[in-house]
Amino acid sequence: MFMKRFMIAWAMVSIASAAFCQTHPAITSWLRNTTGITGRHYVKGNSTPINDTYPANVQKVQYTTDWVYVSSSGIPSYIIGPYLDNNPSQGGNNNNIYKIPLAPVKNTGMPTNTTGGTIGVFINGVSLFDYRDGVSYSLAAGAEKGGPGGGMGDGVWNRDAIVAERQGFDCAKGHPAMTNYHHHQNPSAFNLDLKVISNVCDLYLADGLYVIDSTQHSPLLGFAYDGFPIYGAYGYKNAAGTGGVVRMKSSYSLRNITVRTHYADGTDVKDGPVINATYPLGRYREDYQYNPTSVATPDYLDEHNGRFCVTPEYPDGTYCYFATVDENWNSAYPYVVGPAFYGVKNVMLVNAVNEPTTPYNGTSSTQEDNLMEPVNIQIFPNPTADLIILQAKTMLEQSLQLELADLSGRIVLCKEFYQGSTICHLETETLYNGTYFLTVKDGSSRKTYKVVVSR
Repeated sequence: MFMKRFMIAWAMVSIASAAFCQTHPAITSWLRNTTGITGRHYVKGNSTPINDTYPANVQKVQYTTDWVYVSSSGIPSYIIGPYLDNNPSQGGNNNNIYKIPLAPVKNTGMPTNTTGGTIGVFINGVSLFDYRDGVSYSLAAGAEKGGPGGGMGDGVWNRDAIVAERQGFDCAKGHPAMTNYHHHQNPSAFNLDLKVISNVCDLYLADGLYVIDSTQHSPLLGFAYDGFPIYGAYGYKNAAGTGGVVRMKSSYSLRNITVRTHYADGTDVKDGPVINATYPLGRYREDYQYNPTSVATPDYLDEHNGRFCVTPEYPDGTYCYFATVDENWNSAYPYVVGPAFYGVKNVMLVNAVNEPTTPYNGTSSTQEDNLMEPVNIQIFPNPTADLIILQAKTMLEQSLQLELADLSGRIVLCKEFYQGSTICHLETETLYNGTYFLTVKDGSSRKTYKVVVSR
């Protein structure tokens, strides 16, 4: 009854949103680049980023009653690279135009499986890929074959990119296929996880798209190729928006197997590698099984890695996916979407917009008298042990200067919160315990916050 009532409400709100599109989250949620900021990247061996010539984030948003068109380079404002697995590719300007439905539709027929390549787009215009890296195990050759996006091998045991390509992900958990920079997983930087499983951020620090906060409903991160929204790792426990905020959990788990001879459904397939240190359990998508009984628990997701529920942007409810992580905030299979879409796959990459549209220009926070309030900067954790994180609710339209001072007024840390970013962090591990004052300023206005370092 609850689901039926919500589905009716969602159908009504979808129609209303199409009539008043300037309030639709699929139109208003993009990180638009209105000031010409460009991408930046690291190269191996150099911890000073290189400024690129192509624009970062989303360049243009326009809409009709049925569609939103999002133009982007495919490159984020946070620093990308390097790729320490010797990946020769480098992200570049892809000049993408995404055509996204404003009223996505549930697929009532045979589910559409995700495929290699782009299956969604984040709010900064960066591509989302599914779990795979285009490589499968070929017993005839006795080894894995293929390369990123190559789709090579026999297609029987399909390699999981998050496990197999971890060394090649940058600090923001992304990497390129040709010029198409993308994420396969929750786009929060490695060094902000509770258990850090990659040290790439030590030399090549980057922000990622957002910071996980276990006390708040995660932000809207993007849209899948069926048009339904994607959220971060935390949501309301109950679908009706009650029960507090909890980590949303995948209903997939690793199988209890020691050899790879059958799929979870019992299908007898060509043997894959014996499970060992070289080919650990979890290296292949077929090492997982779906547990349908888990869905009876409110904070577990369905086979598409989503559910129908209330979110801050959709108070009347919508189907949405979640970027799942485990208790250590490390990415958890199937990561974002998959292995099949919930809705009808109808998002398209188009070469041009061939119908009359209305541009979405949003509002500019720099028009306000006091920049600090409309930017709405959140600072956490506080108290902190070794890291202060600043997260802006919207992309900064101009850089901010950060100064951390002790009780005597001596400035102990300075940093720039870059234009086009939403996240910045200050490392405090070398500071003594005590009270400090963090001043955030844009040249004409400032705001000061009290923070406590305590170990």
